Amino acid sequence: MPNVTSGSYLFDKNYEIDQIIEDAYERIGFQGVSGYQLKSAKRSLNILLAEWGNRELHYWEVANQSMPLVNGVAVYNFFRETTDGTQTSRISTTLSAAIASTTATTGITLTSIANLPTSSLSLIIVDNEQIAYHGISGTELTGVVRGVNRTTAATHNNSATVNQFVSGMDDILEASYRNASNVDAPLTKRSRSQYQALANKTDTGTPTQYFVERFIDRVTMTLYLTPGSSVAGHHINFYYQKRIQDAGVYSNAADVPYRFVPCMTAGLAFYLSQKYAPQRTQELKLYYEDELKRALAEDGSSSSTFIAPKTYYPGV
Repeated sequence: MPNVTSGSYLFDKNYEIDQIIEDAYERIGFQGVSGYQLKSAKRSLNILLAEWGNRELHYWEVANQSMPLVNGVAVYNFFRETTDGTQTSRISTTLSAAIASTTATTGITLTSIANLPTSSLSLIIVDNEQIAYHGISGTELTGVVRGVNRTTAATHNNSATVNQFVSGMDDILEASYRNASNVDAPLTKRSRSQYQALANKTDTGTPTQYFVERFIDRVTMTLYLTPGSSVAGHHINFYYQKRIQDAGVYSNAADVPYRFVPCMTAGLAFYLSQKYAPQRTQELKLYYEDELKRALAEDGSSSSTFIAPKTYYPGV
């Protein structure tokens, strides 16, 4: 008789937050939990996911983005949403006049600029187009670059909604300078002290280094050298790490791949044991650490391994 399988790969999509919580409680000897115990477990689960972020256990959340360089602008802002960590609106306004797809560096005016950054490069999104700008004069955007991040410059109607583009960005991992011929040159990531030691931060030219600052509401990339006129319109291509999304409603699936569900369930059981079953905490801690080691070994990127045979020359 042939083996019969499910023919599906929906475990991670159908394994919801409430099921993870139920499994974790069962590991500490609790069944049929409800009310405050569910609320307590979801809070602990979000703390666990924050711990994973500190351990850099979220390489499945790595994404790629590019940004245009602007002459004389060294600081580039990437704002992040504080409600759900996704690309939703942080600040919203509207166009005060229609814009054509051919509108270039000027001609985009807004009904309100309240709370929008007025210096350093930032992104907005109109319909499906992402637009970069690096200043505001009155209610008009200056230093505009259309159709960034692989979007297409399009015509937008008067009163079209304008949102500040945000993402769940948590850190910038690697970056490279991309010239007009789409040839990349890696940039060196510098620490705060290394950046501070640079003598003249206003020098212009082709960027070779970058410094990242991580704030509550945004991640900022500062380039050195400051882009000059010869590289304006070229790009910085970079990989960034997003935050793991919080555990939302109980029917949501967790924002982790299926292979990390055992570690997440074991970690939640360990967290809950500290509150409800302290006699099992040490046992569950060891089990969680074992699952965590496997998850850390699985996470991240790998490269090809080359084994060079040792050559033996007799008599040499």
